[in-house]
Amino acid sequence: MLDALAGIRVSTGFMASVRGRAAALLETEFLPHLQTLLPTAGVLHADETTGRAAGELAYVHVACTEYLTLMHVGGRGSDDIDAGGVLPEFTGTLMRDGYAGYAHLPAVHAWCAAHLLRDLRALSDADPLGQLWAQAMADTLLEANQAAHQARAGGGDQLDPVVLTQIRNHYLGALAKGRTDNHGHRSTLAAQARRLIRRFTRYEDMILRFAVDLTVPFTNNCAERAIRPVKVQQRTSGGAWRTLQGLIDFALVHSYLDTATKWGIDKLQALRQLFTTGAWLPPALTPAE
Repeated sequence: MLDALAGIRVSTGFMASVRGRAAALLETEFLPHLQTLLPTAGVLHADETTGRAAGELAYVHVACTEYLTLMHVGGRGSDDIDAGGVLPEFTGTLMRDGYAGYAHLPAVHAWCAAHLLRDLRALSDADPLGQLWAQAMADTLLEANQAAHQARAGGGDQLDPVVLTQIRNHYLGALAKGRTDNHGHRSTLAAQARRLIRRFTRYEDMILRFAVDLTVPFTNNCAERAIRPVKVQQRTSGGAWRTLQGLIDFALVHSYLDTATKWGIDKLQALRQLFTTGAWLPPALTPAE
């Protein structure tokens, strides 16, 4: 930021020191404030990504909404997910990927459709004629999303029951086609198709959550955008943080700056307030409240 604003280049050590001071200040007010605020949301987004620090692999976890972001660092297990202090208390709808580490959480779960569409596309591209079910399932999800958009645009809070029944019928029909076409085949692709069919069968309610509850989005893009700077910063830092504490500090400081940005507050202004009068705190879940 200093380089961009004033052409002042500072050492990595200096930046680590300043970031550490900022993180220490955020731990006292901002962190507990978001740990209290986020579990009251109706819908939360969660994601995780890897980060290298001090030669070891760590995971950065995020829980966020359109207006709030909170990241923390740990391993990849369920205890590490819980350590963020948000998701164990959350009982709304959790938009996430298919990672099993989230399964123990008390939330109502929703599966990101973007991940599923990529898996379906990979099958369809590998054998368009032999995996027709994959394209049919992708079309079903996309058409359901379009119907959800249209319902929300018209002021509706749910799909017409006839439309929802049609979506489920198409969903089940695609699965039936996939089971038939892959039955008895021993190829690697057929085995992959059967695994994906089992996933769509077992998690039908999670996958179609966005069509049943129109407050639930189609994808987990909110969390993926929030956590992407971890990878960007890692690349600009030579592929790793020098210390695990440096990664922990980055996660907390970025949570603060990302939340401020979501509320239309300039990052420099947010930092100035942090180091003078104390951390800026979001007054509610959304500006409308």
